Amino acid sequence: MFRGIRPFLRGSTYAGVLFASCGALASLPLLAFAMLPALLWRSAPWGVQAALCLLVWAALVAAVGLARTTRRVLVVGARRLLRVPLPDPVAGRRPASPPGTAPSAAASSGTANPGADRWRTPLWLLLHVVLGWTGGLASCVLFVMALSLPGDWLDGEARLSLFGRSVQVTGAWRWPVALGCLLLALAVCVLVTGALRRLAPPLLGPSSAERLALAAERELLLAERNRLAHELHDSIGHTLTAATIQAAVAGEVLAADPAAARAAMRSIEESTRAALEDLDYVLGVLREEEAGTAPARTLADLPELLDRLRHAGAVVEPELSGDLTQVQGTLSRAAYRILQEGLTNALRHGAGGPIEVRVAAAPDGLELSVVNRTGAGTGRGAFPTSGHGLPGLAERVRLLHGEIEAGQDGPQRWRLAVRLPVRLSA
Repeated sequence: MFRGIRPFLRGSTYAGVLFASCGALASLPLLAFAMLPALLWRSAPWGVQAALCLLVWAALVAAVGLARTTRRVLVVGARRLLRVPLPDPVAGRRPASPPGTAPSAAASSGTANPGADRWRTPLWLLLHVVLGWTGGLASCVLFVMALSLPGDWLDGEARLSLFGRSVQVTGAWRWPVALGCLLLALAVCVLVTGALRRLAPPLLGPSSAERLALAAERELLLAERNRLAHELHDSIGHTLTAATIQAAVAGEVLAADPAAARAAMRSIEESTRAALEDLDYVLGVLREEEAGTAPARTLADLPELLDRLRHAGAVVEPELSGDLTQVQGTLSRAAYRILQEGLTNALRHGAGGPIEVRVAAAPDGLELSVVNRTGAGTGRGAFPTSGHGLPGLAERVRLLHGEIEAGQDGPQRWRLAVRLPVRLSA
């Protein structure tokens, strides 16, 4: 029983009635314009004039609903007064793909026609006005009856008239009838608010174009966060691996070769400072703050990366061919991160010996490879791994429509080979 009374006690019920009444009152200025055709056609019967006035009034109300501003106001009002969780309307636009990712299906196909679902707002506005007027008038009449009936109930009698029919109420019957009128007025408020709440999601909710745009934005946001996770994994993983090896080297040669120890410590400082820049940027994006410009590591930074490896005690044998300056944008950034991950794995799990790095730029593609020794005595046990390095590389290469091979290359050799098409450079 209490559950049935609960809607009568909620403040949101009467906030919904206020919302409906605002819609009804807002349509009053249009009524003056709707009466003009009836005034010009005075020879028509009264019923025809009234019908014409209502039709023109409905057309004007529907025309107001075609404005995008109207829909935004209605969505905000329904969200605050009806307590319906409606998202803000979004423009049907094609969001840009994040760097290093292929355009999503939703983004590449664009969005649906923004005007395809615009009939919903005029329909909502018409129903809003109808419910506002009918509910407001009915509840007001019932409230007036509930307040007027109890007066002079011992001596007088009352006559209720509705649609040509009258009912005489005398004596003590006025109080029950007054209470019934009050309950009916409250029930009208509950019904009007409930009807608006049910109509709001299908008529004021996201259209097909907006749902497609929201899905595309969510997809691109996930792709951007995955890209940031790859960037953070590559940068921090490489820096921690190199810093660990350099710290061990510095500790071993501190007494015998202080100059080498100082060089190792300087290399640790430089690499960790670069990693902190990457970390600050990624954390700023994840917190949805105004982050600075993204650190753009490209193939131009490859010599610095190789120098840090040499400071860590690794023997690096680079082989660079072709015009690397022609590799720009997304392709250059992706190539740098791929080589960084491959070199990090060589440091972690290699068995010592030279690390062969090959970068070959051709008109139709860019070839990258990292080869290192494997076998007994590898550092695999010294460095825990998350297992996401090679899958992350494969995903990055797939998004760039490239090819990747990783595995044993003869006895005690591990080879990572990647080929990226140059036509996708930005």
